[in-house]
Amino acid sequence: MPVKTLLILLSVSFISCGNPDNQPKNDAKETAAGQPVETKEPNTSYKPAFPGQTRIAGVKTSTPFLTEVIAKDLGRPWAVISMPGNRLLITEKSGHMQIFNRDGSFVKKITGFPDVDDDGQGGMLDVALDPLFDSSKIIFWSFSEPYDGGNLTAVAKGKLNEATGIVENPQVIFRATPVFRSSLHFGSRLVFDKDGNLFVSTGERSDPDGRKQAQWLHSGLGKIFKITPDGKPATGNPFINQNGVMAEIFAYGIRNAQSLDIHPVTGELWEAEFGPRGGDELNIIKPGRNYGWPVITYGIEYSGDEIGDAIQQKEGMEQPVYYWDPVLSPSGMTFYKGNTIPEWENNLFIGGLSSTHICRLVIENNKVTGEERLLQDAGERFRDIAYADGILYAVTDGGKLYRISKK
Repeated sequence: MPVKTLLILLSVSFISCGNPDNQPKNDAKETAAGQPVETKEPNTSYKPAFPGQTRIAGVKTSTPFLTEVIAKDLGRPWAVISMPGNRLLITEKSGHMQIFNRDGSFVKKITGFPDVDDDGQGGMLDVALDPLFDSSKIIFWSFSEPYDGGNLTAVAKGKLNEATGIVENPQVIFRATPVFRSSLHFGSRLVFDKDGNLFVSTGERSDPDGRKQAQWLHSGLGKIFKITPDGKPATGNPFINQNGVMAEIFAYGIRNAQSLDIHPVTGELWEAEFGPRGGDELNIIKPGRNYGWPVITYGIEYSGDEIGDAIQQKEGMEQPVYYWDPVLSPSGMTFYKGNTIPEWENNLFIGGLSSTHICRLVIENNKVTGEERLLQDAGERFRDIAYADGILYAVTDGGKLYRISKK
């Protein structure tokens, strides 16, 4: 597989994100000191609930770093995670996975998974390693499962046999019912906590009938779940042992979350989700909390109409830590969990789809204090981003694998 290397050097006085494959540059301008990176008019005149909730001051990385396209022609990648042995595991929407070395060289295609419905936003989605992967070789994945005349977001697990390129004994451990006929808003990201429980995000399937179910505690649409490796409700879940409620639910009122990660210092679960036209959100997910969709939102319908009562705050519903208008279209995200690039330590990096850049957020005391746009000239929809040993790896809808490392 051909490998093309692009060198990008950022300094205090100059920022350039390169122009891979001679793609046209976008019209992004260098951010004046202290000014927000977003310069376009918002979709709404809604006011933030507190200072710094949106359009925070822009920042610039001063440490020189290198950006490389290390692999191409990956198909339709959706997730990338680190594996032991300096390797990466990448999902492909059509229903398989691929293993790459961290230098971008191809290792193995993995098959044997249950059928996926890869129409629209569906397909093979996220993947996570069992916390005991070194000995168990078990992987977990989420996918849009054809089911009972429709589809749904499902989570499965199986044993990875690298020698044969097969996942053995695959079994579905959780289904976010009800079944829906939609190709949109499946979620879904997976992340294990320190106790070995699995967080799972789901979307509300976009349809008006699904949208309202984000508020229903007996529905699996528009939720954050916390389950055991066997798919059971995790001990201590906020709605456990309540009649008529899904005991797997950890939080609700979610629109479509393709971003989850755990803060490396606080251990708290952070989430980013798509708003409609405006109103993409960054949240700290706490047990039992209601994150408001579709009752409160900082966005509007794609048609330009208001959503519901057009309110942004309501008692008993959580405010986002940060929101974007116009949208970021946040897909996978990761905290920078080391200090190889010291100023990035504990920063949050989010892949932007329609915004075609990687968003860097500086976070202090659970507040966003700075925002930077990386690779905004690449013209790529960044689908997922992973951290490994001081390096960031990102996959794009255009089938590329990027590596971002200290110069």
